[in-house]
Amino acid sequence: MNPKVINIDPEILGGTPVFNGTRVPIKNLFDYLAGGESIETFLDDFEGVTKEQVLKVLKFSEKLIRSSTNILKENFVG
Repeated sequence: MNPKVINIDPEILGGTPVFNGTRVPIKNLFDYLAGGESIETFLDDFEGVTKEQVLKVLKFSEKLIRSSTNILKENFVG
């Protein structure tokens, strides 16, 4: 069984992607990491989100970046 990690529902925060089973936006994770916070701090601050969910979102993000190489080169790489 592979439960969904991300939920997008117009009834939850207007369709903002959140961790499944919570109202915690995925963006919050990236804001924490960009601000130098650890995954553990994020998990402490957002009860209900699991470490497994966080790791799956990060892994999925990595796959998206790898599969979007041409788009990245065209728009972000000098």
